[in-house]
Amino acid sequence: MAIQGPEIKFDGYNILLNECVNKRAIMEGQRVHAHMIKTCYLPPVYLSTRLIVLYAKCDCLSYARHVFDEMRERNVVSWTAMISGYSQRGFAHDALHLFVQMLRSDTEPNEFTFASVLTSCTGVSGFELGRQIHSLIVKRNYECHMFVGSSLLDMYAKAGRIYEARGVFECLPERDVVSCTAIVSGYAQLGLDEEALELFRRLQREGMSSNYVTYASVLTALSGLAALDHGKQVHTHVLRCELPFYLVLQNSLIDMYSKCGNLNYARKIFNNMPERTVISWNAILVGYSKHGKGKVVVELFKLMREENKVKPDSVTFLAVLSGCSHGGLEDKGLEIFDEMMNGGDGVEVGIEHYGCVVDLLGRAGRVEEAFALIKKMPFEPTAAIWGSLLGACRVHSNTNIGEFVGRRLVEIEPENAGNYVILSNLYASTGRWEDVRNVRELMMEKAVIKEPGRSWIELDQTLHTFYASDRSHPRREEVHSEVRELLVKFKEAGYVPDQSCVLYDVDEEQKEKILLGHSEKLALAFGLIASSEGVPLRVIKNLRICVDCHNFAKFVSKIHGRQVSIRDKNRFHHIVGGICSCGDYWRTGLRVTGCKMACFAITAILLPVQRWLSAAVELQI
Repeated sequence: MAIQGPEIKFDGYNILLNECVNKRAIMEGQRVHAHMIKTCYLPPVYLSTRLIVLYAKCDCLSYARHVFDEMRERNVVSWTAMISGYSQRGFAHDALHLFVQMLRSDTEPNEFTFASVLTSCTGVSGFELGRQIHSLIVKRNYECHMFVGSSLLDMYAKAGRIYEARGVFECLPERDVVSCTAIVSGYAQLGLDEEALELFRRLQREGMSSNYVTYASVLTALSGLAALDHGKQVHTHVLRCELPFYLVLQNSLIDMYSKCGNLNYARKIFNNMPERTVISWNAILVGYSKHGKGKVVVELFKLMREENKVKPDSVTFLAVLSGCSHGGLEDKGLEIFDEMMNGGDGVEVGIEHYGCVVDLLGRAGRVEEAFALIKKMPFEPTAAIWGSLLGACRVHSNTNIGEFVGRRLVEIEPENAGNYVILSNLYASTGRWEDVRNVRELMMEKAVIKEPGRSWIELDQTLHTFYASDRSHPRREEVHSEVRELLVKFKEAGYVPDQSCVLYDVDEEQKEKILLGHSEKLALAFGLIASSEGVPLRVIKNLRICVDCHNFAKFVSKIHGRQVSIRDKNRFHHIVGGICSCGDYWRTGLRVTGCKMACFAITAILLPVQRWLSAAVELQI
């Protein structure tokens, strides 16, 4: 390398370093750096900054920090490059600490500095510092800058402060794909699915451009709503736009189709993937688990092991154990759990896996074994695990253990209405009405409010929502009339209302009236009067479906010749000709821990928006 003269040296080093940065050529970059040192060339701030960027991009942060510390005169670009390097690689503490040092050095941050450091403002302490940084941003009039605004709203959204994030978003003078994606993703990740979908529609009408991360966020919201028709529309739009099928988008499609009840589409996408990560396997395994396809879950898990391209992780085993639980494969589930305990696949057994096995044993009626497992596991039992056992006690009428567990739950989770309801249900099933009243009084004393039952059905790409005993729907009179007519018709065909689902000591006529007001019955009745014959009815419910509504849905399918799909809080029920895919095995458990946690884990992994935003900011350095 023949480089002579300061200007020639600068040009030569600049060309070489830029090429190394673009290609992430770490070894070649180190050779250029070594040549600088060997020839006693003191690089100007710009070239030192390029070295920092190169080392940061290549995950050599210690080298980047060495170059930074050796610099005699630093400017805002070099400070920002180092802060951005820490932020993008997950070293939040280092990024924030360096930002404070920058302020003390009297170097004025610019918009890219603020955008970079905000991505490190996570957790309780990080968020509080982020609010202070927000104050600095306002003082320096950077709040309305595109990149700063996007990072601000992303920070608030990830802290669960979605309305503050929305306030930042609405104040942006211009919006790009990054900011639009961040706000839609914020709503979706917090489970505010209807709000996410409505905002996405509004932004599309305003001409918002979308990328694969935007669509992945929307698909997450549609998964929560089980809005299959909308999901198909988004899928079609992605294909029409000829967007690159990144893994995150394919995984989101698998997750969406699974949660919307169409496993065939989910499996087709999975089978056609040129490359599958553990997230892809987990998404399809959780999908089959939610649908009660335990045997398919086990077969897929076997195939995953045989291919030996991707190693199972903690979420994989949660999905498999939950699939065994839902599918009545308790022996297979226990076998897999024993393999984990013996170090198979190198996955550490966590409390969530114990929760799955407790649920599995409880569903199989092995309540005493489940109770014994809780007492000997090396973790403090969580409320979710106790709740799973309480549900099993209710179904299998084990009052002794159930009463102990129920009282324990009320002590450690006094604000959870579900615990009181299941305990009341347990007492009601054995006619202990005085104890039912005591539990209800305890709820009132502690001001515990039970979440109201809600069901919704999608017809002609419109979501219709019904609450228990709902009188707010525009066609409410028709709906309630249809429910009454269905009751008469179904009784003639052998339907007997299951009044054990009513937790009130009232006469039979009143119990029957209460049952008729359940939200899923209203949604099904509306589906029958508002859709053409033969059209499948797809209902989603925010709580667990009760035994009586499950029976009612089977009669809707049998008498009216409709395919009925109901997704409740725990799983799917596909009913054809009066026969449900769950085989009624679902009745042996009331709270699933593992599968739900697996779904949360997958959703968290599917949308790495924070890193994506950081990368977008980095390109501006």
